[in-house]
Amino acid sequence: MQRRAVGAAALALLLGAGACTTGRPGVRSVTLSLERLQATVAERFPQRFGAPGLLDLTLQAPRLGLRPEENRLAAQLVLDARGPLLARPVTGQADVDFGLRYEKSDHTLRATDLRLRGLSLPDVPPATAQALRQWLAQWVRESLHEVVVHRLREKDLMLAENLGLQPGAITVTPEGLRVELVPAPL
Repeated sequence: MQRRAVGAAALALLLGAGACTTGRPGVRSVTLSLERLQATVAERFPQRFGAPGLLDLTLQAPRLGLRPEENRLAAQLVLDARGPLLARPVTGQADVDFGLRYEKSDHTLRATDLRLRGLSLPDVPPATAQALRQWLAQWVRESLHEVVVHRLREKDLMLAENLGLQPGAITVTPEGLRVELVPAPL
């Protein structure tokens, strides 16, 4: 048992998480800070999407937020839109939130169940803004499904596996994401 506790602490240090806790017997957890998640996500932006010939969207790196009361992360994205549907290029902001899950095949934490909570498009006529809001909400559900938020390093996971542990439940807390390290099935 002491070997597992030392191993879980070593895993937390390797992940750079800054926190390792013990809760229920046999369960350890690692907390990934919001700052670490923000840096990881920012590496993948800007991104370009759209409906060819109709609308081109450029999304800037989102500002992430924690929603522990809902066990979800929030993201504010600045977007630039242009295309024949608009009289001129528009800059706005989209607010989304999402749950998380661990994908064992590639060792990633992925956004799931994305929801568009708001869309601000200053200086866009109300009818155009409503059409864009509906299109963007549908597009978020279909296109941004399962976005990678964080990738755990192979060497960190090998240490956990050597200790008989694997990532389990992911919980959003005021400190960041808590990933439980649970005993792996034999």
